[in-house]
Amino acid sequence: MIDFIWLSLFLVGVGTAMVTGRMQMVSGAILKGAESGVELCIGLIGAISLWMGLMRIAEQAGAVSWLARRLRPIARRLFPSVPADHPAMGAILANMSANLLGIGNAATPLGLKAMEELQKLNPHPDRASDAMCTLLAVNTASITIIPTTVIALRMQYHSAHPSAVVLTTLVASLIGTCAAILFDRLFRALSRRRPVR
Repeated sequence: MIDFIWLSLFLVGVGTAMVTGRMQMVSGAILKGAESGVELCIGLIGAISLWMGLMRIAEQAGAVSWLARRLRPIARRLFPSVPADHPAMGAILANMSANLLGIGNAATPLGLKAMEELQKLNPHPDRASDAMCTLLAVNTASITIIPTTVIALRMQYHSAHPSAVVLTTLVASLIGTCAAILFDRLFRALSRRRPVR
């Protein structure tokens, strides 16, 4: 659906440019945008490689597993239907730890693995379980201690203090995660009051 929305926006823009005689401006803007995109990507490669390397070292040094052990009591409360020794709990803890450390590339496959394992526990395979909805909410809002991508973008654009966003990102993501958990619990309670079709 979103593909059709973007395509229609593009076609309306090009059509309007053709009708108003500004097609040359649109062509120039498209080429300039592509040039800026390539420059941004090339500039980000170094900074993201540095941060991903540091996060990989932290992962290899055991920071992710240490953090997972610290998160276990919280995860048990967030996911009461998931047995503590089930592989789903391990994948959930690894996903939460990776998100906290800003290792988004590692968090995605861990989140998919957690969903796969949660599906095995799901008594109704045709719809998402409570644990799956909670994981989606927590993973999407995700508290982030080190926002590596934002820091890399700020470095690319020559920010005087690229890591100045760490505290604000932590506070904003903490508020977002609390709101996600609150709404998850609220909608879960409301859905239990409705009769199942």
